[in-house]
Amino acid sequence: MTTQPHPVDHELIRAADHVARTRCRGDNHTMAAAARARDGRIVTAVNAYHFTGGPCAELVLIGTAAAQGAYELDTIVAVGDRDRGVVPPCGRCRQVLLDYFPALKVIVGGGDRVRAVPIAELLPESYVWADHQLDAE
Repeated sequence: MTTQPHPVDHELIRAADHVARTRCRGDNHTMAAAARARDGRIVTAVNAYHFTGGPCAELVLIGTAAAQGAYELDTIVAVGDRDRGVVPPCGRCRQVLLDYFPALKVIVGGGDRVRAVPIAELLPESYVWADHQLDAE
């Protein structure tokens, strides 16, 4: 099911691209992410690559946002180093983003095909962690 397209937050893409160009160096940091909090702030982060499967930039961003008091994110984008442009989230990140922010929009695509889509569209018929938790009564 495809919904109406959401406006693309180009400022967010520029923020992630800037971090990818200026902070991603070597093999340890190859991806940058930027998210817009509900209050308008932009939060950025980079991945922490490790052979054991270090966290992706999107997951680092969740912790960074929380450390800054931004618990509600509206839109997120990831950008690769070496001018790779917008990179869609991996499967693990899609699941985590859905669980943390079910109304989140994710910027995907490249060039003239860049668009913002609801995270749920990236995980059709997904497992929703919150739906399977026992009520704390």
